[in-house]
Amino acid sequence: MSTIPAPDEQNAWRLDTPGSANWIRSARPDSPNKFFMVSTDGHVQEPSDLWATRMDKKYRERLPGVVVDPKGDKFQKTEGFRPVRIRNIAFSGEDMLRNKSGYTPAERIADLAADGVDAEILFPNKGLTIWATPDAKFSQEMCKVYNDWAWETFAEVNDVLSPMACIAAADINGAITEVERSAMRGFRGLALPCKPVWGAPNHEDLNYNLPEFDPLWATIHETGLPVTFHVSTGRDPRTSRGNGGAVINYAVHSLAPTMEPIANLCASGVLERFPGLKFGSVEAGIGWVAWAILAMDEAYRKHHMFVRPKLAMLPSEYFKRNGFATFQEDKAGLDLAREHGLVDNFMWANDYPHHEGTWPHSAAAIERTMGKLDDLERARILGLNAARVFGFSIPSRYHDYDDVRAQVENG
Repeated sequence: MSTIPAPDEQNAWRLDTPGSANWIRSARPDSPNKFFMVSTDGHVQEPSDLWATRMDKKYRERLPGVVVDPKGDKFQKTEGFRPVRIRNIAFSGEDMLRNKSGYTPAERIADLAADGVDAEILFPNKGLTIWATPDAKFSQEMCKVYNDWAWETFAEVNDVLSPMACIAAADINGAITEVERSAMRGFRGLALPCKPVWGAPNHEDLNYNLPEFDPLWATIHETGLPVTFHVSTGRDPRTSRGNGGAVINYAVHSLAPTMEPIANLCASGVLERFPGLKFGSVEAGIGWVAWAILAMDEAYRKHHMFVRPKLAMLPSEYFKRNGFATFQEDKAGLDLAREHGLVDNFMWANDYPHHEGTWPHSAAAIERTMGKLDDLERARILGLNAARVFGFSIPSRYHDYDDVRAQVENG
């Protein structure tokens, strides 16, 4: 396990907690009554030369990288992003630790165990740019390289560290082939971009609500693998510049667009044709979910004269049956979970090792945000929902939740 330094001034708030005196189970890693916990969003640390060394030479000049302008300033070059100037930001303490953690499976397992985590769903880190191009075949080649490396690295520990296989959906035939290959290998799920065609909204582009994607949904439906849509994978999340840009880009241009694929599936009839298709947003939080599914219902009812096709259920019902959403800290969403019948649709994550996450102080974050839930609801959101959707085995020490059920039933 990495040595955890004492929190500095910028991170001291992470230790704040009201405690958990009335909880039966605990999120504390050393508790004999710990919850079963699955982090449904973590990020690998790929080798910096992964794509450069494994991609066909014809793609080498198009790969993400660093360029230097005539003034000597360095810029991050990515085909689908605006150039971003590289600034020398000094990291220290926990912030530095996050940048340097998670490079080997053994290190990840130790760090996660010290944070109370029993299993983890993994996504790319540098590789989140593999969808940042309107050229779907180029994207698919980058996805295949990532999938090969991820399986080589994590196959032996796939019972606790489970990478999602990345798929470039707009290359439909190539996507079908890669889904089948990934399912045969043993991946637990798939990562598709929030928009199949990278870039700003364009009504001419293919999108997930259209029947052209039915062959892909049929293949995924047959495999039984859940589909994930991670933040920042549909268009450039660095749209805003200047004052407040870091906040504006994260909230508006990274998180908010993750709602689009959820609406596409819930409103289009896809889930009638493929009723077993499981799908969810990753890292976009959950506070928006209750509003979004009710907004879709309102549009379906009040704009009935415009809606095609007519659905057997309301969009919200499709989400509750088939969908999920992951979060790190989202008290607003958790406070709405029971009232809106969404406890079975929400999944926790610590986003290890990213700064947006809660590692290495997840227990405090859970205690800060889950106080209005009962212990069985916490158990479902912290791990049982993920075990059901992603097919994790639950260790025997967690099989008996009768103590929790009894307290909940008795008030």
